[in-house]
Amino acid sequence: MRYNMYMDAKITVYSADWCAFCHAAKDYFDKIGVKYTDKNVEEKREYMDEALTKSGQTGIPVIDIDGTIIIGFDRPKIDEVLKSKKLTK
Repeated sequence: MRYNMYMDAKITVYSADWCAFCHAAKDYFDKIGVKYTDKNVEEKREYMDEALTKSGQTGIPVIDIDGTIIIGFDRPKIDEVLKSKKLTK
């Protein structure tokens, strides 16, 4: 797991190894230097349950940025949320 460097803002990516959009989201966070926790939904059923509870559906990736839920790799939305929460420059 990768951990967010901001103590007050937690970022979690619910993903699976086979999911291309999950890899794209994590690669994007790595590229812009934003740390996150990766929860593979195939490794633990509880991770899928968390993603389902947060998003209301079973698609991945589900990205939780300090309580804001983004479904799929929506780069403009990710950038908007990171900026609004002052997590990027």
